[in-house]
Amino acid sequence: MTTKTFRLAFIALGASLTLGAFAVPVFAAGDDSSTTPTCKKGEIYDQKTKKCVKQQGANVTDENRADYAYSLAKKDHRYQEALAVLDTMKNPNTAEALNYRGYATRKLGRTDEGISYYTKSVAMDPKYTLVREYLGEAYVIKGQMDLAKDQLSTIKTLCGNTSCEEYRDLHAAILNPSSL
Repeated sequence: MTTKTFRLAFIALGASLTLGAFAVPVFAAGDDSSTTPTCKKGEIYDQKTKKCVKQQGANVTDENRADYAYSLAKKDHRYQEALAVLDTMKNPNTAEALNYRGYATRKLGRTDEGISYYTKSVAMDPKYTLVREYLGEAYVIKGQMDLAKDQLSTIKTLCGNTSCEEYRDLHAAILNPSSL
């Protein structure tokens, strides 16, 4: 193989590897809000069909609705729309839905209302670390550092260490309350 042929083969291999990197699916399963596509107002992303569909009357699961609401709030800061999506759930009283409702209301500046949703979520699933992180952040906003540190301690116990994301995020919020 000549040097020129080797270079061409190397360039072709690099190009195909680069193009392959772009063939990543647009949506990952679960509530990873960073990968969920954003739909127009009044629509919801259907994980099953991988399309935006009309929010009302769509045959979309409650779990799908909760995940999409969280994506709207977390990624796009569309808190009112997130609450509207949560309002379309058949059973809005799940730990996840209550947590996401708490997140959206807290981000709208209604911290006490957010705390009420978080505490309901914790009562339903005491081992749900994400709600404990958000509850702790709400306590930081209210200046109730002792309660925030209680949540941090519980997260450490649930994770078994201090390296889980929920622990790191709440710890950072306690150290720098202005970041919230």
